[in-house]
Amino acid sequence: MSESKIIDVLNKILECELAGVVRYTHYSLMVFGHNRIPIVKWLRDQANESLMHASVAGEHITTLGGHPSLKIGKLIETSKHSLNDILNESLQHEQSQVENLYELLKMVEGKSVYLEEYAREMITEEENHIAEVKKMLKPQPK
Repeated sequence: MSESKIIDVLNKILECELAGVVRYTHYSLMVFGHNRIPIVKWLRDQANESLMHASVAGEHITTLGGHPSLKIGKLIETSKHSLNDILNESLQHEQSQVENLYELLKMVEGKSVYLEEYAREMITEEENHIAEVKKMLKPQPK
C-alpha cells in the first residue's frame, strides 16, 4: 500500500468536494420559479455536505502525513441554468467523484479497514445522491 498514491487520490477527492461547494453554491443562486425554495435548500445542503466531505478527506490526508491540496477540482461554466441542466451537471460531478472513491477503495481494500470503511461510506452516500438526482430528472408520471 503506497501512502503517497493514496494521498494523491485523497487529494483528488478533496479537490472534487471543494469544487462541489462552489458548484452547488452557484447553482443555488441560479434557480428561479415556483419550486425555488426547496430546490435552493437542497442545493445549499449539497454544498454544505461537500464542505464536510472535503474536511474529512483532508483529515485522512494529514493522518497519512500528507499535505491537503489547495486546488479546486474542475469547474466548467456552461451558462446553462435550467433545472435539468443543473441536475445533469450535478450528476456528472457526482459520478466523477464515485470514480475517485472506487479508485481509493481498490487501493486500500484488505489493507486498511479505516480507509476502506471511509471509501465504502462515501461511495454509498455518493451513489445515493446519484440515485436521487436520476429520480429528479425523470419526467413526472402522467
